Amino acid sequence: METTVILLKPDCVQQRLIGEVIRRFEALDLRLRGCKMVKVSRKLLEEHYAHLAERPFFPEIVAFMQSSPIVALALEGPDCIEAVRRLLGPTDSTAAPPETIRGRHGTDQMKNIAHASDSPETAVAELSRFFDETELF
Repeated sequence: METTVILLKPDCVQQRLIGEVIRRFEALDLRLRGCKMVKVSRKLLEEHYAHLAERPFFPEIVAFMQSSPIVALALEGPDCIEAVRRLLGPTDSTAAPPETIRGRHGTDQMKNIAHASDSPETAVAELSRFFDETELF
């Protein structure tokens, strides 16, 4: 069993798509282990997006991610990292098939509804970044 982290981004929250997106994940028989709405601090975003910190668009990402609360999810299931990423579609929403979450609701590479862990190692780091042990069930 794997556990993955999904961050429902401000565009998802603002479009009131939280329930629909969670429903689609649950339709894959993934178990919700944690769910919380949070206003993300700059410090947390700098840690989460450290691999992009030197890129010219980094301030835009931080501003976008702080424009509203986000919803952090921890989902569990067999091969859930790959299953979630398939359902979300490519990071660039304009290249995502229409049956994917990003293809249906996203608008570009940043406003793409959700972030999802890309590997088991990343998922472990993101779980500890966004949840403490008392928030996972």
